[in-house]
Amino acid sequence: MRRVVVTGLGLTAPLGVTVRENWDNLVAGRSGIRTITRFDVSDIPCRVAGQIVRHDLGDAPDDAPDHVSSFDAEATVPRKDLRKTDNFIVYAIAAAEQAIADSGWMPETEEAQDRSGVLIGSGIGGLETIYDGSIVLHERGPRRISPFFIPSALINEASGHVSIRYGFKGPNHSVVTACSTGAHAIGDAARLIMLDDADVMIAGGAEAAVCRLGMAGFCAARAMSTGFNDEPGRASRPWDRDRDGFVMGEGAGIVVLEEYEHARRRGAAIHAEIVGYGLSGDAYHITAPAEDGDGGYRAMRNAVRRAGLNLEDIDYVNAHGTSTPLGDEIELGAVKRLFGEHAYALTMSSTKSAVGHLLGAAGSVEAIFSVLALKHGVAPPTLNLDNPSDGCDIDLAAHAAKERPIRYALSNSFGFGGTNASLLFAAAP
Repeated sequence: MRRVVVTGLGLTAPLGVTVRENWDNLVAGRSGIRTITRFDVSDIPCRVAGQIVRHDLGDAPDDAPDHVSSFDAEATVPRKDLRKTDNFIVYAIAAAEQAIADSGWMPETEEAQDRSGVLIGSGIGGLETIYDGSIVLHERGPRRISPFFIPSALINEASGHVSIRYGFKGPNHSVVTACSTGAHAIGDAARLIMLDDADVMIAGGAEAAVCRLGMAGFCAARAMSTGFNDEPGRASRPWDRDRDGFVMGEGAGIVVLEEYEHARRRGAAIHAEIVGYGLSGDAYHITAPAEDGDGGYRAMRNAVRRAGLNLEDIDYVNAHGTSTPLGDEIELGAVKRLFGEHAYALTMSSTKSAVGHLLGAAGSVEAIFSVLALKHGVAPPTLNLDNPSDGCDIDLAAHAAKERPIRYALSNSFGFGGTNASLLFAAAP
């Protein structure tokens, strides 16, 4: 089986518009969660989100934290095309631009184009486009629906846009597995390279569901935090006794994956290697995780087994850790079950405490944070872990980043419908 390495990273997320800005703010313990001001939330129980700063969407200058830059959408998509393109696609393109530039890969021959593909997914896709389109249809009739309505909402159009922009003619694919999407996209793209269907894949997830319909829908499911509307930065608090639901985030995380010898021949800088990928299904409930955490346990176990590693080799786990009353402790129990005594020697943290839950983009954003943890020897912090729940007796990097040797990093993503994915990264070979 061919080896797969990561040669490019791209992030457009609530803590910044570049990888460096996001990482610096993350390890500094800053939060990207703030009060929603773009649309009316007075009748919605949750009024905070991990939003990308967008002055073009009405974010006032004083709405944004000093440590986060404003996203310039027109630098990614021309103004005339922005109304034809849902924000999840815009974020995907922006993150892909960063990742491709970071990798230095630009195929110049027909053969190289044929061997370069794209696999970008989304959990929900163009939700705001669908919401706005339904209002236009109801109030103004079918003749006023934009001809760009469908292309703007389709999940696979994120891959399509990137493929067209860069001339990547290899596998053009997409993944939709709720909150496991980003991790599945990276894992599936890695397998395409392992199986010799491509040499290079642009992969990850994108999401932009912070809109009235998205917020109302998750609130109706009683999944979101409602008790910290006046203190946005404290709302996402994995493993804390006072947690009351997740905080939605938006953005995209994109990586460039490359066959190892292909990367080595062209002298590419390698960030990390993907050595394991595990999948599983709970077969239990449409939204709730299995109470014994067996699905997450098996996904992690499968990733470690695929890598051929000992459990003691793994030093860091980036948890799914959404800040929901049930899910956090179930995942912690699965980690303890898998690692046994070694669970007390590793560090686990939830970066959702700083950026919120990016749904279909969460797995890819957190995969990038895991790669950076490997590179820098730093486990990012779990913010707001003031009063840990019972059983939270392992190192959860509470409040502050932790410097430590990290040889292998495991990143977990679990989604509605009982879909689970775990990615295992090794330091650059």
